[in-house]
Amino acid sequence: MTAEQWGALQTTLQETVGRNNYMNWIKPLEFSGVDNGVATFLVPTTFLGNYVSQNFGDLILYQLSSAGTDVRKVQFSVPANAPSRPKADSAAPTRKPAATPTPKRTDQMLSAPLDERFTFDSFIVGKPNELAHAASQRVAEGGPVTFNPLFLYGGVGLGKTHLMHAIAHQLKAQRPDLNVLFLSAEQFMYRFVQALRDKKMMDFKEMFRSVDVLMVDDVQFIAGKDSTQEEFFHTFNALVDQNKQIIISADRAPGEIKDMENRIKSRLQSGLIVDLHPTDYELRLGILQSKLAVHVANYPGLEMDKGVLEFLAHRITSNVRVLEGALTRLYAFASLVGKPITMELTQDCLADVIRASERKITVEEIQRKVADHYNIRLSDMIGPKRLRAFARPRQVAMWLCKKLTTRSLPEIGRRFGGRDHTTVMHGVKRIEELRLTDPHIAEDVELLRRSLEG
Repeated sequence: MTAEQWGALQTTLQETVGRNNYMNWIKPLEFSGVDNGVATFLVPTTFLGNYVSQNFGDLILYQLSSAGTDVRKVQFSVPANAPSRPKADSAAPTRKPAATPTPKRTDQMLSAPLDERFTFDSFIVGKPNELAHAASQRVAEGGPVTFNPLFLYGGVGLGKTHLMHAIAHQLKAQRPDLNVLFLSAEQFMYRFVQALRDKKMMDFKEMFRSVDVLMVDDVQFIAGKDSTQEEFFHTFNALVDQNKQIIISADRAPGEIKDMENRIKSRLQSGLIVDLHPTDYELRLGILQSKLAVHVANYPGLEMDKGVLEFLAHRITSNVRVLEGALTRLYAFASLVGKPITMELTQDCLADVIRASERKITVEEIQRKVADHYNIRLSDMIGPKRLRAFARPRQVAMWLCKKLTTRSLPEIGRRFGGRDHTTVMHGVKRIEELRLTDPHIAEDVELLRRSLEG
């Protein structure tokens, strides 16, 4: 069998085992040759070789046999342990300097596939995400570790996974010497459980602790899973002790992840924590404008009325994925019915999306926004302290919760440290009075309200 034949068989294997399994386990295999009916594949690590042998060895052997090759067995070997090849001229052997060992490529074996669309070039920067973007670019330079970990958090569709992929892309391009491992917390747990089942924990520990950069997406997934948290904690500590970079993403701040061990929360809070805020109107419009060129190229001659992009940016506020999907759907619909994209057609085509995307402001969002505005800690605003520096922002936040959400006074009180509904009522009434007499309070409230509704 030749390397070309093996390349053809890989397509069949990918269809059989699925893309993720193929990328993680089959693609890293390098066909070495066939000798006496034994097909040898080179693998980056013993761990990968053992795993493929146990889980895909029979399948690979079957595919090789089906292709007409005279193979009765497959084996997997790490290059450093393979027998040296004979030299072309053995009469006068020359002693060459020992070659530098090839570093283990953990990322080839374990990393989740990266989305080619998610790069820094395709990330639209606005005020809600500019800090997260700047911090991600700093880490992606691959220089000295300045903050560890970098913790990115935010709601669905705000760009945290995009930034994670962008960091990995740039690190792999600019620093190919670094061993970058990118995976989801779910994949981390899956591999941990498999290592336990197969009694390969030492291989697991070696692989995860030999990386230069560890990137874990959606870390909230391991909350409540005690054994996985235990191993994650030790892996985290080992990498930090070696001054290796860790990058984490989640859907909420470390302190707000329910059922996460306090020692892990403490570790996650020890670096730079960056919140990706909900998109504002300017950022949403910028995203739509950046996507417009692609649709214009795909649907030449299809005209769009002025004001349609502005309408979409104003009305679809839930998240970026919904916004981009709406534009794609709009162009496809207009092309199918053979009509230009007018405001009327837009409202008819996207009626369900617009209705579902009506702005739903949360109490938590209001609390964060007010705390940021007054430059105080969220815990102080929600907590029991009665200092005016905390009490007034607390009342402003309560007033906004009453005006911008459907929560009842008792529910709002519970979100503010378990306060009684009469306290909330008093706070709302006080801000109503101050809006009429204190221009600073009136300006603050109006500014916050516009920011939240934008």
